Amino acid sequence: MTEARTVLVTGGNRGIGLATARLFADLGHRVAVTARDPKSVDDRIMSVSCDQTDSDAVDAAFEDIESNLGAVQVLVANAGITRDQLLLRMSDEEFSAVIDTNLTGSYRMARRATRAMLRARWGRRIFVSSVVGLLGSAGQVNYAASKAGLVGLARSMARELGSRNITSNIVSPGPVETEMFASLTDDQQTTIIEQVPLGRVARPDEIAETIAFLASDSAAYITGAVIPIDGGLGMGH
Repeated sequence: MTEARTVLVTGGNRGIGLATARLFADLGHRVAVTARDPKSVDDRIMSVSCDQTDSDAVDAAFEDIESNLGAVQVLVANAGITRDQLLLRMSDEEFSAVIDTNLTGSYRMARRATRAMLRARWGRRIFVSSVVGLLGSAGQVNYAASKAGLVGLARSMARELGSRNITSNIVSPGPVETEMFASLTDDQQTTIIEQVPLGRVARPDEIAETIAFLASDSAAYITGAVIPIDGGLGMGH
């Protein structure tokens, strides 16, 4: 981007979200992050409490950010949860909680961000999906469904809002060096890495770099795209 913008990264207090927020700050932008239990992650970044399953909480978070940093011009919808379970053991609550946070929560954030983007006739939305959204993953029917849903969500927004110079794109990471990956056993980690043609997991900053590109003026003619960042894991989608 050629000028400083206001950037909101949801779920930005760790992992991919934190790496992304720090990169935008490094590039000179005004950055806010939201989380259910935010903590100060960087003196350059505004941390805001927000439960994106609650529309009132989303409104309050945006009002806080707008009053301090200005209208949100770049939205990175990254916040998400997992409730992994085999299909026959998965409860309705485990399924609906993941959908409500990952998919409907991203919708709530994007809907609220649209107001100012329409007025400015400029906006960037980047939705963080996952390779399992199209590849599938045993024990993750809820998570995979939520991440696949982001594709339809973003592409519909791309068609609806493209004439107002508002782009909507999706990044689809494979395994990444995060707390979630670190919590797996050595055997589980090895099994996953063996499936990746590049033979390793991604660093959070590698995902952040692609997100920053999609938010930049260099990506002004890209919308409705799904960008895989998975070391080749999802080839054949």
